Amino acid sequence: MAFVAALQVLPPRQLAVLILRDVLGFHANEVADMLDTTLPSVNSALTRARSSLERRHAQLRQQSSPAAGSPHEDAIVARFVNAYESADLQALVELFTDDVFLSMPPMPLEYEGRDVVARFFELLLLPSRRYSLVPTRANAAPAFGAYVLGPDGVRHATGLFVVTFADDRIRAMTRFETSEFAWFGLPLSLPGQ
Repeated sequence: MAFVAALQVLPPRQLAVLILRDVLGFHANEVADMLDTTLPSVNSALTRARSSLERRHAQLRQQSSPAAGSPHEDAIVARFVNAYESADLQALVELFTDDVFLSMPPMPLEYEGRDVVARFFELLLLPSRRYSLVPTRANAAPAFGAYVLGPDGVRHATGLFVVTFADDRIRAMTRFETSEFAWFGLPLSLPGQ
């Protein structure tokens, strides 16, 4: 996820060279032919692209995540759950880093940046809807089964959120479809509250 965000800031030539060399495995001379440039230009672009990615990775390493199950993590989780369940958009947005990243695999929908992610949640968290989050963990990260109260008085599953923290903020959220609930022992519906 952070890798994808870092790729998005690379200049087009560096991005093309990086993908052709490091992802697709073409030789430098082949890439030079494809891009109608010189071998030294390809090697230079690859060096700069790798250096940019390493700098971005180092920046992310400096942002520490709270230890799993620690009081610090519990406090952030409680703020997140409270904001989400009360549809308090302002409180939720205050938890986001400036470069928060939201993705929804397998759909190719990705949102990056506090304002863009806030607009997504503005459409989702309507005061007329009552949400409940059921905590779980995914790859040692906090995760939540999200449920919405239906007109039938039953809470229906709407998606599974996995949250990644940086310090005391949310750096990333990944939303999965309800088909993943079984893996986490979560039911597709719960009695109403």
